[in-house]
Amino acid sequence: MATVWERSLLEIGSAERDFPAWRDMRADLDVNAIPGVKYSDSAGGFFYEESGKLQSVTRNRFIHWTSSGDTLQLIEQSLDTNLLNNAVRLKFLNCHVLPSGVHVHETHDRVTLLIATNQTVHRIIFPHPARMYRSELISEGHIQSIFTDIGKLNLRDPAHSFLIPGSHNHAANSAASATWLNSDGEALFALASASGGIMIIQLPEQDTAGSVALLELKQSSVMQRLLTGWMSTAIRGDQCPSDLPVSLAVQLLEHDTFIFALCQDHKLRLWSYKDQVCLMVADMLAFMPASKELRHTGSLGHKLRLAYSSSGFFLGVYLHCPKRGQFCVFQLVCCIESNRYSLDHISTLFSTQETLVDFALTPTDIWAVWQDEDNQTNVRYINFEHNHAGQWNQVFIQPVADEELHVPEDRDPKEIYLEYLFASGRFTPQALLKALQIYCRGADRILDPTMDGLKKEVTLAVENAIQNSVTEYEFSQEVYRQLQVEFWSKFYACCLQYQEALARPLALLVNVCTNMVCLLKKGFISFMFPCLTIDHLYMSSDEGLFLEDECSITDDPEIARDLLQLVQCLRLVGDSITMEMASLMETAVSHLQPPEKAAEQIMEHLLARDTETHMELQSKLQDIRNPGNIIQLLLREMDLEGDLESSNGPPLHIRMNMAQFYGSNVAINVVCQAAYHISMTRFLICRDLLVLQQLMLHVGDGVSLGAGGYLLQLQQELIPRTSLLVCTYFVMRWACQSLASAVPVDTLESNLRQLSVLELSDSNALTSQRAASSLRTVVELFYQQVARKHIISRLLSQDNSPLNHSLINWAQIGIVIANYLLQYLWANNTSFLFPEFLMGHCQYVQLQEYVRLLQPWCEVNVGSRRFVLGQCYLATGEGYKALECFRDGAAAVGREEFLDRLIRVEDEDAVSNPRVHYYNKVLRLLEDMGLPELVLQLTAIAVTEARDDWKILAMLWTKIFKHHLDLGHNHQAYESLTQNPDTSRQLDCLRQLVVVLCERYQLQDLVEFPYINLHDKVVGIIESRARAVDLMTHNYYELLYAFHIQRHNFRKAGTVMFEYGMRLGREVRSLQGLQKQVHCYLVGINCLRQIRPEYAWIVRPASGAMYERPGASPKRSHDGEYTAIQVCRQIDIVELKDLEKEYMLARTRLELVKHDPSSAAVAGNASAEEIVALLVQVGLFDTAISLCQTFKLSLTPIFEALAFKCIKLQFNGEATQAAAWDWLKTNQMPSVVATKESSATNEAWRLLSAYLDRYQLHSSQYHHCIINKLLSHGVPLPNWLVNNYKKMDMAGLLRLYLYYDLLEEAVDLVLEYIDALMGKGHQYFGIERPLSATAPLVWLPYTAIDQLLLALGENQSNINNARLREKLEIKLEDYHQQVEQATRDMSSYRRQ
Repeated sequence: MATVWERSLLEIGSAERDFPAWRDMRADLDVNAIPGVKYSDSAGGFFYEESGKLQSVTRNRFIHWTSSGDTLQLIEQSLDTNLLNNAVRLKFLNCHVLPSGVHVHETHDRVTLLIATNQTVHRIIFPHPARMYRSELISEGHIQSIFTDIGKLNLRDPAHSFLIPGSHNHAANSAASATWLNSDGEALFALASASGGIMIIQLPEQDTAGSVALLELKQSSVMQRLLTGWMSTAIRGDQCPSDLPVSLAVQLLEHDTFIFALCQDHKLRLWSYKDQVCLMVADMLAFMPASKELRHTGSLGHKLRLAYSSSGFFLGVYLHCPKRGQFCVFQLVCCIESNRYSLDHISTLFSTQETLVDFALTPTDIWAVWQDEDNQTNVRYINFEHNHAGQWNQVFIQPVADEELHVPEDRDPKEIYLEYLFASGRFTPQALLKALQIYCRGADRILDPTMDGLKKEVTLAVENAIQNSVTEYEFSQEVYRQLQVEFWSKFYACCLQYQEALARPLALLVNVCTNMVCLLKKGFISFMFPCLTIDHLYMSSDEGLFLEDECSITDDPEIARDLLQLVQCLRLVGDSITMEMASLMETAVSHLQPPEKAAEQIMEHLLARDTETHMELQSKLQDIRNPGNIIQLLLREMDLEGDLESSNGPPLHIRMNMAQFYGSNVAINVVCQAAYHISMTRFLICRDLLVLQQLMLHVGDGVSLGAGGYLLQLQQELIPRTSLLVCTYFVMRWACQSLASAVPVDTLESNLRQLSVLELSDSNALTSQRAASSLRTVVELFYQQVARKHIISRLLSQDNSPLNHSLINWAQIGIVIANYLLQYLWANNTSFLFPEFLMGHCQYVQLQEYVRLLQPWCEVNVGSRRFVLGQCYLATGEGYKALECFRDGAAAVGREEFLDRLIRVEDEDAVSNPRVHYYNKVLRLLEDMGLPELVLQLTAIAVTEARDDWKILAMLWTKIFKHHLDLGHNHQAYESLTQNPDTSRQLDCLRQLVVVLCERYQLQDLVEFPYINLHDKVVGIIESRARAVDLMTHNYYELLYAFHIQRHNFRKAGTVMFEYGMRLGREVRSLQGLQKQVHCYLVGINCLRQIRPEYAWIVRPASGAMYERPGASPKRSHDGEYTAIQVCRQIDIVELKDLEKEYMLARTRLELVKHDPSSAAVAGNASAEEIVALLVQVGLFDTAISLCQTFKLSLTPIFEALAFKCIKLQFNGEATQAAAWDWLKTNQMPSVVATKESSATNEAWRLLSAYLDRYQLHSSQYHHCIINKLLSHGVPLPNWLVNNYKKMDMAGLLRLYLYYDLLEEAVDLVLEYIDALMGKGHQYFGIERPLSATAPLVWLPYTAIDQLLLALGENQSNINNARLREKLEIKLEDYHQQVEQATRDMSSYRRQ
């Protein structure tokens, strides 16, 4: 680590970035204002007693305040946590707070605030932090302040306030006061009395019934003793106003309280409160040389401070005299025998003629703050015991701001001024708001008093002022730029004025335990930070430099002298560089130009304008013995490159206790401001050194500069190293100034998702994902959320760490933390935390600028930077730039820690081929971002890297396939599929290709792909998909048909369409399904007709398992029972004629459903017999007859159905008659009858008659079924039907008559038949020739006739039956006689 100059300190401002949330309270005791009373503004502070202990709840915690008139502002601060409700503003109406009238006292359970005004005293009690929470539980970043409940108090309550009686008025011309708490908990105030004494006000303990006690220490109490020794006799007598105390201090010693009073008569008096006597009077003029003229004049500027340590009790006295002042330090000595006190003079220190603002005394040092005539602040300190030379140590005070701003020609003035005004820690919000109010002539327009709101308001105010000043409508760009500079400079001057007012110092606050020193100013607080040796040497003036042997960089006095000489040269160069020259270097580094070129230009300008400086530099350089070695020493001291490897952390309980160490906004601001000042100073040092080296090269060998041979070393080693440091510190300074961008929540969530894809969401650089505040710099955010925890963990793991001690040392810890922070920011260190943090917290603009600035010169983490830059481009929508960055980053895989962590090098696969795993991570990121084109490009590169690793190749080719397919690159997707070495992945891709192209209806591509060695797999995939998905929403069967047709495999094509049709019949019971089924069978017929007849057959697809529900168990049924083991099925061959029959059946179904849509649910898979039944139900008799003829089915059901319809028409009303025409017209009628007598019934009978004529067989089957149907319904038989049936089957008709008990009709039929046989009407029965010897044989249905006779004879009482029987018997007898005659004639004929 860089060397620290122990005695050198640097002021670091800690102004709030936003307006404090003041909690206002009023104390009104109904007093009247005293005219003419006015006190100066003052400030003070209080450190908790255990604020320096690491394990204390009050660690790094303090209170500070400022008072002005009747207002007191108190703020409780912590360096570890942000305190809530920590700002209180008290207003005491008609009273003025005494400049030293605010005191804080701490006990084990409470914190007491004692306030003294010119008319009142007040006591406010707060709970002690130790009573509010335990230290081991403080792990949150925000906790409550002790001021949280102050709003519940009533300051008018006598327990809190007391009005000083008029008879005991406070001295108007003295602001001296002191307070303490006694052992009984009573609060005591010591005030300068108007009578010249000390007024003591004692408030009883809170919540007790005691009363307020008043006491005045007067001269009379002193006169009761015999004063001896050195005490001046001038005080004996009555007290005079010259004895008025101007400074009071109280110290509790043993069992008494001592009150020290430094009076305006230059005497120090010691009072015992217990005995109420003056124990000692010391004349301070005795310690001041040439003090005779001061003895008769008083002074109100004296100041008294006390300090107590184990070595003794010390008093520090500042004696204020016109045009001079001095400090005297004494030690109080007590003579035990005589019980008398005296002062042991230790040191007298003289100060300058500047005005002392305040000083503080510690057991070893005096700290003092002055203001000179130009209102410049000076802070110095000195060891009052061991500094015999009286040399004060200088504290480098930061100037308020530059008086003027340099606006480069290539920059916008508004941008320059806004950037400077709102830079971190430069102007307070109060100064900006006040300046804006004055600039705008009022505060009513300031609607948003935040830093962002102020920025907008300031811009608007200045722009309005510019517009109001312009009288012309048009003017040149140069005029507008001049107006911008003019008005912005006016506003800047206004801001500078109010910032200077707020930066006025009021007091010093010193913590003896932690060595922390704070400078309390009117508007904010600043801290004294340790200064590094090189920085101290560079910033100190020549008279402020110490001797060479005091230089802590080296023990060699000669080297130390040369180093001081070199630093003086650098300071001389720096003093000679103007703003224009400085901007040359700034511009060069910012524009990525070589710094040495800019240094050469600056050197040329210096030589041209300042010859004396050139000569002085040559003279000083000649005094350096070995310039090369000294420059190397200086560069080595400023180089922060080091090992930042993380070490094992401390135990958990220590981590929890230290979780918030230096984590508050105040500490963040101080540490990061310190880093900024260090980087800024180092940048100036390196810049001046580079200019000086160019000058040394310019001088060359013409002038003897120490040891020879260093020019080559300058050119080859020193100048490049210096140039590198210039760039490095420039980047660090830029980072410390660059404001963080406010990030929307949705952007953070998107970024977190990307980091999860990269498996970086648990990275050490991404411990928090909060939206950045625009009021913080990126370094402050980096320290707060990432670096601080790493630094604390690292310090806790070191044996010699400052955190391994029980007490906190501010100087040691502060500089160590700032130095580690700078190392994490150091670009040439291997740590990649800072850019990784920028990436993880969406600071894309800052990250791009960071990478840009490092690009030309930083050779560390090159690949990692390219990767995070690619992340930036992805976030900003510049995908192709991101791809280029990712490709560049691959070259560093295996060599950089961040990239190794990205690919998880602990994995064996990642170790074997890390670059491919890097590409895989990037591919996942690009896929998550939805950038398939970039994925394809990067995957193609990764394929070349994978070489023979078939697993990785399979994964990459799968990605290529997927994204080509997503983009619609079907041919490229197929090609990548064929390249996949993994058969299982190849099959998955093939399946996806089929599904996606089908969903997109890009079937032409799918069919035309060659599928080399993949034919069976494609067919299997399409078949499985076809059998698994809904037939009406996907067209996989048609795709498979086209696939086979493309390859002239007609039998396969026919099989596919036949299966398609079969499934449609079973699964799709709708008109559309039947239409598709007809189409499928017709296409199948066409396919088989393309084949030679002997091969025109297909195998009927098996039904059963393959058509079950998708996902069904092959072992169990739907109810969970085991299914029977399926035996092998017999193969069923379907020939062309069979397929034609299926086509006919399907077409019939379609016609049925078209005519009767309600039948779709049952017709889809119905057999031919079932379809016939459905057809005749709806009256499609022609279609039914055609189907029966195709499948060789009987027409009987058709004739029966038609007969039944005729019956219904004959006996139903007109509605049925009208409806009958619908089905009648669907059948082919024999002829058209257009008479009025024509009816649906007649047409139906005519249709039946026509069918009998058209489809009658050799038998009388159809007539029989019709007559049977008619007789079963009791319908009289039509004559034409009877006559037809008589010709065909008289016996059948007779049997029907008998069956239905129509005896009379049966008798008539038999009689008519017998007559026909005997020659009467034989043509009506189809008998060619009646009964004769030469005619063919005839016969009678004797069985039926016997049954008829039997039926007629069963009921003897029925006369009609008897008559019919008799008539039939007579006819039969006649017939028998004729038969006998015909028989005889035939016999005789045969004999002839």
